[in-house]
Amino acid sequence: MAKRTGGGKRNDRLNCPVHFALEIFGDRWTLLVIRDLMFMGKRHFHEFIESPERIASNVLAARLKKLERQGLISRHRDPDNRKQVIYELTEKGLDLLPTLLEVIRWSGKYDPDTAAPRNFLDRAATDRDGLMRDLTAAAKQRKPVVGGRS
Repeated sequence: MAKRTGGGKRNDRLNCPVHFALEIFGDRWTLLVIRDLMFMGKRHFHEFIESPERIASNVLAARLKKLERQGLISRHRDPDNRKQVIYELTEKGLDLLPTLLEVIRWSGKYDPDTAAPRNFLDRAATDRDGLMRDLTAAAKQRKPVVGGRS
């Protein structure tokens, strides 16, 4: 996974897929924002602020800008209230669904205090493809699919 540079030195971070992913969402907040978009149907800044993890507004603003720069989300004016902005996942952002689903499934297996609904975890284990289809459709329609935290 390492790439040799001009002087023959190795740079282990270049072209490493794990490093690439961590540069985008390797902090505490980024995947939580994506979770809220993907599973909770959140679209407005104030809705993210209301999440139980209590992200600071300056941190949220920075994460939203980063996600937009990376092409994972888009932003546009809310047609119902031109003063507000709507955030939504792009196709690139929606492509994280299998990854988040596996993180939720893994956490549900090993976290005895998980807030993930048992029926959601059971379906992830028994009907992953059907669940993925339903989650993708709901995310595209910006409908919440999981109550509470995942």
